[in-house]
Amino acid sequence: MKKLFIATVISVLVFNISWAQHKNTLKQKKDYWNNNTPLVSYRLPPAPIGYKPTYIDLDKDGDPDILRTITLRNTPVQWIDDDDDMKVGDLEGDTDSDCVMIDVNKDGKYGDREDMAVDWIDTNDDGKADMQVLVENSNLDQEKMFGPGHYMWSLDTDKDNVFNYIDWNTFKIRGWLHEGNSNFLEDYNGQSAFLKIHAPAYYVNDVRLNWETPFLFFDKDADGLSDMAVRVVDEFIDEGKPRAEGLNLSGSASLITLTYDMDNDNSPGNEFDFDMSFRFLGKGFNYMDQVHKFTNKRVSEADSFFIDSRWRKVTELIYPDHDSVMDLIYNRGKWDQIHFVFDEDDDCERWERVELYDPLDPFKIGSRNGGLDNNPQADAIGDRGEWDIDNSGKANLYLSKFDGRLHLYGAEWGCWRIDQLAYSYQSWGGLYDGYTPHMDRLQKEFSPFSTIRYEDTDNNGFLDKIEMDIDGDTVFEKTVLLKDLGIDDKCDIINSSKMTYDDYRKLHTKMSSNIWKQAQKAIDVAENYGLNTSWYAFMKKPKSENQKYQYGYWLQFYIYKDLIHKAMGENSSLAIEKIDKAYFGGHWELLLNHR
Repeated sequence: MKKLFIATVISVLVFNISWAQHKNTLKQKKDYWNNNTPLVSYRLPPAPIGYKPTYIDLDKDGDPDILRTITLRNTPVQWIDDDDDMKVGDLEGDTDSDCVMIDVNKDGKYGDREDMAVDWIDTNDDGKADMQVLVENSNLDQEKMFGPGHYMWSLDTDKDNVFNYIDWNTFKIRGWLHEGNSNFLEDYNGQSAFLKIHAPAYYVNDVRLNWETPFLFFDKDADGLSDMAVRVVDEFIDEGKPRAEGLNLSGSASLITLTYDMDNDNSPGNEFDFDMSFRFLGKGFNYMDQVHKFTNKRVSEADSFFIDSRWRKVTELIYPDHDSVMDLIYNRGKWDQIHFVFDEDDDCERWERVELYDPLDPFKIGSRNGGLDNNPQADAIGDRGEWDIDNSGKANLYLSKFDGRLHLYGAEWGCWRIDQLAYSYQSWGGLYDGYTPHMDRLQKEFSPFSTIRYEDTDNNGFLDKIEMDIDGDTVFEKTVLLKDLGIDDKCDIINSSKMTYDDYRKLHTKMSSNIWKQAQKAIDVAENYGLNTSWYAFMKKPKSENQKYQYGYWLQFYIYKDLIHKAMGENSSLAIEKIDKAYFGGHWELLLNHR
């Protein structure tokens, strides 16, 4: 009897455990499979299986205009059927011409404080969205801040149906997430565009305008990757208030950055290998005539759901587009300064990395520390910056004699912090949730680092003074003035306003080829003087255009320094001044002829 009782108890326990596990399995099956998993949340999680949505017919035409449901954590969701194709029985709206509203704080109000709305717009009735609007609202404790919050339009100019990326587990924009080094989940690849401000739309004076207005990506060779990017910024009027509170957009673009993949080596796994940039600063240009009208269907009766419904009513956006922006920059823009940056260590995996060196202290390092890399998004070391503070050179360029590289015509000075092997790897940046205007720098900042400083001492637009701190002690141990060597610093001026992306490609190819040819002459000179160049065998077989550029420069530099060392260490007719003249004048033949 006792054994039978024990067996019965065990059977009941096993049954209860099995039933609990079964109920748990049923519950797990009812919830969407990708709720709060570590996997990427590509889509808004639908309601649990069996959940019955609520339908509302706002315009009394017999079919639903509003679908109310829930998503993970029982968060209320409301879909607005802007293209009038919703039916009773649908479990969610569509992503061609509907708007989804997330009541993130679950206060029963959609489109209010702390909530999110995403609106897809099909402007040509082909069944695919051509535009997407994302609105993130902040809470009362964070009013009038330039972040948190977002008001962002994504324009599908390359018709790939890729728009913004939202982390649906947190209901936050996370377009800056990426796979690999820089394959961003938002549509930065190809021929694409977006307009964005780090603030809710209700703080913007004119919702047809924006702060980044726009950010344009160009795919000149139609390979689905971006070859150049243009960032147009409307520096909003603060009207005497702190900058973070001034959201009155002016309709004028006062900051422009142009960024180029000079050697066109972007590829899957290396999507954003931009090499060179210009930054234009000044009064800029008014863009209020750059009007883009479009058809925007909407259920007007749903306007009352929004704390600010102005953006829902927009039928035109005002911004320079792919076709007009270059003409506006060069022919309408009024600029005070031009900044130039070249990514010499070729480690930048995002546009800001190669646009944000400031004309500050050459040796101070660290975010907000007063050095060249003062901007948190700048590369700590590895880039070369040059600054034309009075815009005397009009953003034009030249190929110098002293290193064969591109330099900014009109620059008063420049500086290169050398990171030869990209030890301080910049990549795309730190972790960024989209709410902090300047992301933290995720990068090893180290010293000592070698530094080369350039200066235009005679104010003719060409750099003629080169100072070298090779040992990294912040003291320039070598200074060269080209005029003292009898070298004319003047070079052919390259008019950047007339250049297309193809022109930049040809220019980079020409520059790299010329530098490599000079390196071959340097090798001949070195061997002629008995130097063993096999030490540098690693650099003698470049496998790409960029390696010709990099290895060609460094071969010449190492051979130049070895020749100087040889001249100092033996009683010979090899004069240091003659070596300087050959190296900085780009005339290695002077030393060949000498022998």
